[in-house]
Amino acid sequence: MAKVVVLGAGISGHTAALHLRRMLNKKHQVIVVSPNANWNWIPSNIWVGVGRMAKKDVVFPLAPIYKRKKIDFRQARGTVIHPEGKESDPTPFVEIEYTDPARAGEIEEVHYDYLINATGPKLKFEATPGLGPDNGNTVSVCTADHATEAAEKFSAAVEKLKRGEKQTFVVGMGAGTCTCEGAAFEYTFNLDHELKRAGVRENAELIYLTNEAEVGDFGVDGMTFKSRGYEQSSKMWAESIFTERDVHAITGAACKNITSDTIQYETIDGEEHEVSYDFAMLLPPFSGQGLSAVDREGNPITEIFNPANFMKVDGNYTPKPYEEWAASDWPETYEVPQYPNVFAIGIAFAPPHAISKPYTSPNGTLIAPAPPRTGMPSGVTGKTVAETIATRIKNPGSTAAYEASLARLGAACVASAGTGLVAGSAATMTMFPVVPNYQKYPDTGGRNIRLTSGQIGLAGHWVKLLLHYMFIYKAKALPGWSLIPE
Repeated sequence: MAKVVVLGAGISGHTAALHLRRMLNKKHQVIVVSPNANWNWIPSNIWVGVGRMAKKDVVFPLAPIYKRKKIDFRQARGTVIHPEGKESDPTPFVEIEYTDPARAGEIEEVHYDYLINATGPKLKFEATPGLGPDNGNTVSVCTADHATEAAEKFSAAVEKLKRGEKQTFVVGMGAGTCTCEGAAFEYTFNLDHELKRAGVRENAELIYLTNEAEVGDFGVDGMTFKSRGYEQSSKMWAESIFTERDVHAITGAACKNITSDTIQYETIDGEEHEVSYDFAMLLPPFSGQGLSAVDREGNPITEIFNPANFMKVDGNYTPKPYEEWAASDWPETYEVPQYPNVFAIGIAFAPPHAISKPYTSPNGTLIAPAPPRTGMPSGVTGKTVAETIATRIKNPGSTAAYEASLARLGAACVASAGTGLVAGSAATMTMFPVVPNYQKYPDTGGRNIRLTSGQIGLAGHWVKLLLHYMFIYKAKALPGWSLIPE
């Protein structure tokens, strides 16, 4: 009997666990370790954050699904990986600490034949003084609870507008090294839509504050695509959307301090500025979770993590100038080279380099969007690693490995405002590949222009709404779930 342990039950970990259970005989054990009792379809937190959906619409409990699928669920967090076991027993194991209220704080050693690190990101609100909903002055849509609070504060701001009080809304990145610019872009659209719907848009100033060097970068070095027969850049495309909706963009910015009514930030040129606000939704930078590893003698194994504590896999992490990185440096199998039975997927794996060009201000402040690894890439890497592990378990001694490099993987992003069937619009972007290949596509920004596009309209909004229901159905492992692509 083989035992596979999955640390994390987000998009990547949950996907991996369901596919492993589907592909493996029931004599093999699949264990999921997650500190959260619920699964959250994070892309729809945007709608929760403006009050168009409730928390119950985007979360559901994990335990019943895992019980039905015969997956062993432990509500706990992974803390220390022992890939070499102990001196007295070489069987690898991971220490977990229970967050389940019935066993809170209890430590357990869980042995494994294969381990998948799908722990996702730590939300580093502490990176900027005053950032975040818990100990800061801003709201977030990173979790369903955060989004619920954001909706309440947004509603209060709308009521002030209705009383004739002007309000300034700032949406964007809370530090110079954030990722998920697409989520902030989408939330901006939703605020604009809801303000118009409430009839108060004329008294509201809407500002998009980002670490992108230019709008339309999205942490992927922008895109070149054809629209209505003409080639254009995502910069021009995004600028036209902001102009049409009267959104002011502040680019190349790193927040330095946030008070109850002021955001102080530095730009790429080293200049310091501030903007006053009444409502601010700023996303935090990410780091890896508090996971560590030790050898059989208890000595730290640091080489399998990068400085941000993301796990290094089969990519090329050799230090190079940004201009010398290549698409081929990106991971293929997500296997940790030193320990072939350990994998990292989704946000948990370490990107080998930035996709967008990083900048350092004259004051030494790093302003560089981090590579996005959420959504479709998370699901695909989860399924890919599950296929690798299942194949190796079924064929003892096999070193077969499935591949899913982001440098050969396409992705779609739908930034939608509104939730109804007739009221709403969306900015729909597709790109192929996610990581640009400048050697293969030197004249079109490193991407296949036939498969890279940007459109605006109601049809894209329908797609976003369909994806919401389709992926929750899939995550609940209901009949036919595996037929729905990642």
